[in-house]
Amino acid sequence: MSLKFISVPPATGQAPTALIVCLHGFGGKSQELAPFAPVLNLPEYQFLFPDAPYPHPSVSGGRMWYNLQSQDEQGLVSSRQQLTDWLKSLEASTGVPLSRTILTGFSQGGAMTLDVGLTLPLAGLVSLSGYMHPKPNLSGKSLPPVLIVHGKQDQVVSLAAAQRARDSLTAAGAAVKYQEYNMGHEITPEVLALVRSFIVDILP
Repeated sequence: MSLKFISVPPATGQAPTALIVCLHGFGGKSQELAPFAPVLNLPEYQFLFPDAPYPHPSVSGGRMWYNLQSQDEQGLVSSRQQLTDWLKSLEASTGVPLSRTILTGFSQGGAMTLDVGLTLPLAGLVSLSGYMHPKPNLSGKSLPPVLIVHGKQDQVVSLAAAQRARDSLTAAGAAVKYQEYNMGHEITPEVLALVRSFIVDILP
């Protein structure tokens, strides 16, 4: 079962030189993040915005990667496998390898980015207002560079969750760029500017 997604092709009209995959949060959907593609001003890149596999139990039209309201994170194992398989399939459909693919996510999408992204040979990972699932030992693995951005006034995902993710990844040997902003649970223009500079630095 493949994921449904919105694709924004390169503004150049040429074949993409890299892929940016953006994962929405709990109760969100792909249409909410798609408007960020032109703002990031990366005309040679293709953007992909997948919808999470499960309908949200109380948000009309909203989707979720797993149910945060259940004790056992119902759906996480299946979503993890579906997202992994879909990411691995992208090279065949786009011509862009995982080594030129950046995985980004907001909130629960940030958690999925760190969960799945650390197991794949991706170019880089971006977690915005996200958190990290309890992870197995990451030492000895070659980890992609990671950008973690969080709001000091975030009332949804605590700032401490972002700091724990930073510390865990740094201890495992990942190159982590970490930034806090004076904001809530949101994506601001300054966040997008930072994301763009991170991407340009690792994908020249």
